[in-house]
Amino acid sequence: MEVYEKVRTYLVTHNLKQNAIAEKAGISNMMFQAMLEGKRTLYEDDLRAICFALDVTPETFVDMKI
Repeated sequence: MEVYEKVRTYLVTHNLKQNAIAEKAGISNMMFQAMLEGKRTLYEDDLRAICFALDVTPETFVDMKI
């Protein structure tokens, strides 16, 4: 599963409003929607902002292999 799919699934399973998370992350709702649909690249800075808005670590969505 791609990172954007994991973020989208997280929002749905936790019953979170997309526009509220986008606003808290400082990302336009339109851009956030495109990220969640896989139409726009979800960059590291975007993921950090989204994780901050959700109060989770990036490891929630990214498999860290060492």
